[in-house]
Amino acid sequence: MADKTHFGLTAVDTVPLHEKVYLELVRALMSGQFAPGQKLTSRKLAKELGTSDMPVRSAFMRLQALRALSPMPNGSVEVPIISAERFSQLTAVRTILEGSATELAAALINGNNLRAIRRHCTELTEAARKGDIDDYLRKNYNFKFSIYRHCGNEQMIFLIETVWMQVGPFLRNLASPHSASITRGASPRSKLRTGCAPAPPSCAT
Repeated sequence: MADKTHFGLTAVDTVPLHEKVYLELVRALMSGQFAPGQKLTSRKLAKELGTSDMPVRSAFMRLQALRALSPMPNGSVEVPIISAERFSQLTAVRTILEGSATELAAALINGNNLRAIRRHCTELTEAARKGDIDDYLRKNYNFKFSIYRHCGNEQMIFLIETVWMQVGPFLRNLASPHSASITRGASPRSKLRTGCAPAPPSCAT
């Protein structure tokens, strides 16, 4: 919702529609809302987003360039199914980038920031205990990036986001409601409620 100005006017939203659509698809990919192998069409997504096809197609092209989506012969796109080797390589990249971002953020985070991070941690733990995969993946994304966005390095955040767009959909397979992986992940993160340091970057998801 747009903010009110000093004179009581409603501030005009200057973010272009195509950028809003792109950012919404980026968020959905990083938070695991799309599954590996899922077919996406501009018509269906445009209907869900309440837009025309054009900004969705524009977002598709940008996401293909980042290897987050793969083109299909009929003009639609697919969420890639990544191999075990590629996932392992991406995980190694995540460990380096996210470890560095966490270390940088730890030196910059203030009390208000830490309270927000702890709130995200509590929400993540609760989603894990409920076994709600969709909510868990959203809260996992919120928690991790509530730390990384305080690292003070926009280029590092961009690189982390680029990797997450590729691995985000696969995280759904690692944290299914029929496995114990969700609840196992809740325990170490819950320490944040009483500790002062962000969770270690080596967490599975």
